Amino acid sequence: MSTSTTQVPRIPLSGGTEIPQLGFGVFQVPPRETVDAVSHALATGYRHIDTAAAYGNEAQVGEAIRASGLDRGEVFVTTKCPNDSHGYEEAKRALHGSLERLAFDYVDLYLIHWPVPVYDRYVDTWRAFIEMRGEGLARAIGVSNFLPAHLERVIAETGETPAINQVELHPYFQQRELRREHERLGIVTEAYSPLAQGQALADPTIVEIAERHSKTTGQVVIRWHLQIGNVVIPKSATPERIRQNFEVFDFQLSGEEVEAINALDEGRRIGGDPATFVHP
Repeated sequence: MSTSTTQVPRIPLSGGTEIPQLGFGVFQVPPRETVDAVSHALATGYRHIDTAAAYGNEAQVGEAIRASGLDRGEVFVTTKCPNDSHGYEEAKRALHGSLERLAFDYVDLYLIHWPVPVYDRYVDTWRAFIEMRGEGLARAIGVSNFLPAHLERVIAETGETPAINQVELHPYFQQRELRREHERLGIVTEAYSPLAQGQALADPTIVEIAERHSKTTGQVVIRWHLQIGNVVIPKSATPERIRQNFEVFDFQLSGEEVEAINALDEGRRIGGDPATFVHP
């Protein structure tokens, strides 16, 4: 194990649980590669795995965790309700389906994957989430890709604030306004596509900082996420990259280096727009 799991900070979530600040994502990891990738991640020291029904690899995530020999309670597992399962009863069926594929009794965190405002069912979906948490099927509940208006609506109509909002966030799309809203509401910010799907790795500013620390550019960007307070879930199917992405606790970016990366923000989204995105 390259880095002790005790070095990974854990961030409190509403509901009394804690999420490891650095996790391992399996978006776009084919099912046939997922068992090996998650197994490498767990052997490296990751204790936070992020999947989704839409990724088609929940069963392989569960298989890898069981094969690791770790107790279920040692691994924080997130999965997500797909867009075609919005609605009160539909969301309940979706979580039961995910639990069956994972072969788990509960997930640590269940997220609404996208708000899909054109369906206008995310509030009913959230009501089901609140009930399922009460039943012990999810230890914490949250959302993904929600804009401030979506957050305000679910809170206003249910009285329940999501524990976390998982959103696209990287040096070129830093979501400062949304992060301020999260801070005001007590919502944890979680970053997906944290390396801008690799686009940030060749940035001259990040290259210079990496050379200064004798680190990879990926390690520098992950370190930046950690220092600004994000939960971050880099993904890779390559054992060496999986290991490198975890070796980010033996150096610190200076305030000036953090500000240099902050200055790269272009407001440039790579993925779908939550105001219009529909497909799983």
